[in-house]
Amino acid sequence: MATPAPDSIQVNTNAAAPRSSDARASMFAAWPDRLRRSALILLMAGIVLAALVVFGDLPPARAIAAIVCIVGAALVPWRLHEAGSSREPAIGANPVETAAVYAIVAGMPDPNVLLDRAGRVIHLNAAAAQLVPALRKHELAQFALRSPEIVTALREAIATRETRRATYLTHVPVDRWTELIITPVPVPTAFGGIDHCMLLTFHDQTPLRRVEEMRADFVANASHELRTPLAALSGFIDTLQGPARDDAKARERFLGIMHAQATRMARLIDDLLSLSRVELSAHVRPDVLVDLIPIVRQVVDGLEPLAAERQVGIEVTLPREPVMIAGDREELLRLFENLIENALKYGASGGKVMVSSMEAASPDGAPEFRVTVRDFGPGIAPEHLPRLTERFYRVDVGDSRAQGGTGLGLSLVKHILNRHRGRLLIESTLGQGAAFTAGFPPAQTTPAA
Repeated sequence: MATPAPDSIQVNTNAAAPRSSDARASMFAAWPDRLRRSALILLMAGIVLAALVVFGDLPPARAIAAIVCIVGAALVPWRLHEAGSSREPAIGANPVETAAVYAIVAGMPDPNVLLDRAGRVIHLNAAAAQLVPALRKHELAQFALRSPEIVTALREAIATRETRRATYLTHVPVDRWTELIITPVPVPTAFGGIDHCMLLTFHDQTPLRRVEEMRADFVANASHELRTPLAALSGFIDTLQGPARDDAKARERFLGIMHAQATRMARLIDDLLSLSRVELSAHVRPDVLVDLIPIVRQVVDGLEPLAAERQVGIEVTLPREPVMIAGDREELLRLFENLIENALKYGASGGKVMVSSMEAASPDGAPEFRVTVRDFGPGIAPEHLPRLTERFYRVDVGDSRAQGGTGLGLSLVKHILNRHRGRLLIESTLGQGAAFTAGFPPAQTTPAA
């Protein structure tokens, strides 16, 4: 009786094994490997103990004690797994450390850094890494951003959870102004609460600051240039109304000075208006075809009295055939008037000014027509050449004012050439004079006959 039973049980177990394995596999498929193994061990132990109680001589009390021990042993990895799962959000990855968040931060055009509430770097994009190379993931941002303004703003943003801004200046490798915006970002926690990360966004303010400085310098220089002749006029008017009222000789001399100062002021205002008009239309290229040669000759003829006064000869070497470009006639007249008049004033000691032309190739290989105005005066030192086209820049302030210059002539020349898609070349050697060359691209079409 006792012998066949195990055989029948063994046969039944083998027959049912495939179906039982499939059922267990499907039931435990979603469980982790460790929990699945524990459950299978517990199930097999229960079957064995039940068989020993039924068919063997194992007392039920001992079987129950054994099954309790086995269940406890099986639950240990389960509880460890649950404990590890519950601790993972607190000590593991931050809820924002996902591929989507990384992709968003990396795709922002401005430098961006994402910090946790403690100020450690969670993620930064390539622009931020280039702007602040000392930033490292999982390290405190304060170690890399050492500016007191940034550290203070970051601490305030973390404490108050409100947006903060900070502007700071760096001097290496060049002066750069940067505005930092610190924005708290609410993030859901693993336990249903809300935490805050800090998003740092950097905006480069250098172009705006430089434009503002240029505007302030321009206003200051223009005001100074206008104030000087205005003060002279006011002083001589007061003198003529007072002590020199009846002095005919002093009156004639003062009136001559007043006329010169008024002319200087009018020319400065004229240059300022011309420069403003050219800048407003800088993006619009002229579309009217003009012949450049008659324009240059007209300017030379108009400056002959000044050349005679300065005892300077003007030699003109220009082609007879037309040179057509797309240009604004009035602006071109002003351009060559400034170049030739400067040569007559500042290069008068050389006794000669040469105006010539040639066809050449621009740096990109395109054809270019050039007009060169060369003087044989004292020349210009090399350190001044890069700044000659700046507004109100003068090599010799006293000499420039004595010559009636406004400091805007070459700046106006540069802007006119830019509008005509041309370029200005300046060459000079101390003691050997200077050469100013205006290069123009040729017209694309020829005028109708």
